[in-house]
Amino acid sequence: MFAAPTAAAALVPLEQRSHQRYPLQLEMEYKLLTRGAAGRSGSGSTLNISSGGVLFAADGSLPSGGAIELMLSWPFLLEGVCPLKLIMRGQIVRCEGNEVAIATRHHEFRTAGARGARSQSSASRARSLA
Repeated sequence: MFAAPTAAAALVPLEQRSHQRYPLQLEMEYKLLTRGAAGRSGSGSTLNISSGGVLFAADGSLPSGGAIELMLSWPFLLEGVCPLKLIMRGQIVRCEGNEVAIATRHHEFRTAGARGARSQSSASRARSLA
């Protein structure tokens, strides 16, 4: 026969991941890495993200177990003016259809578009001086 659940069993959370996941949907690009060099690339969007990994929908199926780099368009500007990219490197741990889960080994923020903004303002200054 089946025993009734104990009070202690009722206190065990269903979610046992070590990092809290946040349901962020961000546009992203990815590159598969082979011996440190970039291989196949594509795009997609995140489904959720944590400090330990990312679940995203890719534009096609990806091989499980490979190294990958993600470039996510961060939704906030640095000092209110400069776009940011979140760069994450890790290992593909699961693929189900076009949904891909990675375990993150490294992440960093990089500015995106700062050089373009500077060169545009330089070009417009040069035109105004001419």
